Amino acid sequence: MKQPLSRDTSLEVTNLEELAPMADYSLMDSLNRDPDATPDGVDHRPRQVFSGHYVPVRPTPIETPEYVAHSESLFRELGFADSLGQSDDFIRMFSGDLSLVPEPMSKVGWACGYALSIYGTEYTQQCPFQTGNGYGDGRAISVLEAVLNGQRWEMQLKGGGQTPYCRGADGRAVLRSSVREFLAQEHMHALGVPTSRSLSLYVSKTERVRRPWYSEGSHSLDPDQLISEPVAISTRAAPSFIRVGQLELFGRRARKQEHPRALEELEQLVLHLIDREYNGVIDQSLDTPTKIVMLARAFRSRLASLVANWIRVGYCQGNFNSDNCAAGGFTLDYGPFGFCEVFEPFYQPWTGGGQHFSFLNQPAAAERNFKSFCSALRPLLGAHEDELAQLDEIHSGFPEVMQAEMERMWAAKLGLEVFDSELFRELMMLMTQTPVDYSVFFRELSSIPDDIRSIEKSFYRPMNEAGGAESEGLLKRWSEWLAKWRSQIGIDGAGNGSRLREELSRNMKLVNPKYTMREWFVVTAYQQAAEGDYRPLRALQDVLTQPYAEQSNSVESHYYRLKPLELFDLGGLSHYSCSS
Repeated sequence: MKQPLSRDTSLEVTNLEELAPMADYSLMDSLNRDPDATPDGVDHRPRQVFSGHYVPVRPTPIETPEYVAHSESLFRELGFADSLGQSDDFIRMFSGDLSLVPEPMSKVGWACGYALSIYGTEYTQQCPFQTGNGYGDGRAISVLEAVLNGQRWEMQLKGGGQTPYCRGADGRAVLRSSVREFLAQEHMHALGVPTSRSLSLYVSKTERVRRPWYSEGSHSLDPDQLISEPVAISTRAAPSFIRVGQLELFGRRARKQEHPRALEELEQLVLHLIDREYNGVIDQSLDTPTKIVMLARAFRSRLASLVANWIRVGYCQGNFNSDNCAAGGFTLDYGPFGFCEVFEPFYQPWTGGGQHFSFLNQPAAAERNFKSFCSALRPLLGAHEDELAQLDEIHSGFPEVMQAEMERMWAAKLGLEVFDSELFRELMMLMTQTPVDYSVFFRELSSIPDDIRSIEKSFYRPMNEAGGAESEGLLKRWSEWLAKWRSQIGIDGAGNGSRLREELSRNMKLVNPKYTMREWFVVTAYQQAAEGDYRPLRALQDVLTQPYAEQSNSVESHYYRLKPLELFDLGGLSHYSCSS
């Protein structure tokens, strides 16, 4: 890769002229363009893409864009001045208009194709041509690659208009879904979970589209009306947006010898992935078969750790297909997702997701995606039996690695040095039968309570009001479990060991967040934003980017509480379709 121009990192970027020298389009410079593409990027209708790693696409700007929000923490990491997000040239570029960007920035963006595997089963019928050659970035268009403060970033517009992969859709995203993704990415980063990041969010003051959504108070599983919503463009950033599904597409083409350069293009993409996402982990001087084995092992470790982190913070990726699985091992594509409130092992926020992508089934879904990942690499090892055997061994070892990560995570949430399966099983039964709020329970437990009174704050059905033998039995089991747990962590019944207690509590609060993204807060934020009032969104952004902190009393009283009973089972609050 060519090196971008250096700059004085003590100076903040205040305009595009200062940002432009940092541009470095490694994907477009080193990989293959679709040979059927138009160089000017005017390529906005569904068509089959048979080869090449990317299609040049010119984004479609939203009309009369208005600033909504930006990520202050990401701006600091990138060396951007906060004022940049509201500057005219930045708004123009990141609302889809590349026509005036300064050189050497590109006036054309790019979109990529990928394959689709659902729970390890490959599908091709989902593209309009029923061949698998029309599936890919339907409304996500990358517009910049740059090296900033020593880190490579790719910036991608979500809702940037149609591409050859749009499958007939309009290529737009609405403000509602854009607010959700903007908040979620920065919240996950603050939670310490690897993720794509949110750069900026702009809304059109005049352009609207119609989308299916829920009427007020609807208990329907699927949207029951069409509504007109303002369109928006959010910009997400990551080291790359290479997906497992992308590798899978090129692996399939190589396996089936779909064109003369298919195997070569697979190898180019894999080496590019290693350079972008695993530089410093995998020695670039090694031969390709060795790199591939190291890649599989590194990705296995990242993927297992990622999914354990999801469960640690209560996150459910409701549609964890291979195309929604980043090959760099971070959270990608916040479409049908949610954070578990009432603990349910099979919590699934998306009505079309199915139990296989539910909360505690995410490790199994990750294993299926890892299978797709390894299968995509296999054509490159056809003549290398030793490395192929190593790849198969790495693949077969995923469940063991995943289980180890899960046990470490649960031990940390419970303040244990070693995972205790019996203690854990009893807790899961109690949490399900009571029921409890997932985040509030673990946060209250992190204070090392002497009795169950404080953890009762997390109960959706107060035991003292329920009465009866069943409630008394549950209370007795909770008390017994708490006593057993306190014994396990070394806190005796007399309350001794105050220093140990403080240290345990501090460590547990570092893994058990106080604030998580609850949909009923987000709904208010995007509803007010649609009326032009962005204050609730920005206030929520402040809370969610400090999820472990003991914030003000007013923040605690508003955001640290159980979901109101009247909001249960409402469409758009407790569940939603994938429409956005």
